Amino acid sequence: MSRLLPFLLALGVMAAPPPQRVQILTATGGLPAHIAGAFQEPTSFQQAKTGRYYVFDRRAHAVFGIDPDADAPRKLIQIGGEEGRILQPSAFDLEPEGSFVVADAPNARERVQLFDGSGIRITGFTLPGRNTVRVTLGNIVLNGVGSLQYTGRSVLINQPETRSLITEYGMSGTPLRTIGMLRPTGHEAKRDVHLALNVGLPVMNPRGGFYFVFQAGVPMFRSYDAKGRLLFERHIEGPEVDPLIAAIPTSWPRRQTPDGELPLVMPNIRTAVADREGNLWISLMAPFTYVYDVYGDKKRTVQFKSVTGVIAPVGLSFSPAGRLLVAPGCYEFRLP
Repeated sequence: MSRLLPFLLALGVMAAPPPQRVQILTATGGLPAHIAGAFQEPTSFQQAKTGRYYVFDRRAHAVFGIDPDADAPRKLIQIGGEEGRILQPSAFDLEPEGSFVVADAPNARERVQLFDGSGIRITGFTLPGRNTVRVTLGNIVLNGVGSLQYTGRSVLINQPETRSLITEYGMSGTPLRTIGMLRPTGHEAKRDVHLALNVGLPVMNPRGGFYFVFQAGVPMFRSYDAKGRLLFERHIEGPEVDPLIAAIPTSWPRRQTPDGELPLVMPNIRTAVADREGNLWISLMAPFTYVYDVYGDKKRTVQFKSVTGVIAPVGLSFSPAGRLLVAPGCYEFRLP
């Protein structure tokens, strides 16, 4: 049908679809300014069922807890390379009951640690080999443990070098299964480019199954059921993403890294999350967020605003009450 659409429009058989309007969401709450302003680089803002907020401050190498009506944040995790501390952290995720995981990379070794709600270490593991930086957003590593999602019993990590999109690890570090085949890129002969174009975000669907959002190259996502079977694949399309697609190169400059020369591949997607209805929220590099339903159809285009202006989210999460929490800024949004 998509190939016939321009022809039918030219004949006047079909009317052109109206342009999708951008829905502006204005912050209705969040952390008080004097608390939010104390963080250096908050990249994740989440809330447990107890009401406690958690902020992952990547630049400070720390995790903070903020109880309701608290006057100041409390540092739960300190900087350090030893167990129970974090160094060069890249990702954080909270389970609604209060336990959380933090991914870091001391000495370029990727590590995942599990903590209870008070910041006491429960367990952890180190992935074999060294962290290979394939895609970055500024100085944030997006691949490997930077893509981590915590299910409450296991963690999902994007490791395209395993020839799959998602690897699920138990909390002892044992690989439980892999999900999703790598997509074709046209650059299979250039292994580093091919792997970089398969970097993305595993996203748990609260209604069951998983999404995988590709962060580099052609913007697209896939949906998998709970057993890891592919349900569908969709391209991410819209006027806000057209300039990104037009700017996708056919060759990439290379940069020197501790692992040798690697292609410099930039992301098109900042972050993604699924709400409790299973809708997938995808934030572009431009300050717009697309929302897709469980069938892969785009429902709306959203832009977030606060008193200081438009927000380009680097972290999205949903509170137990269903409100959307956005970092940076640590803002809260009520959904219509």
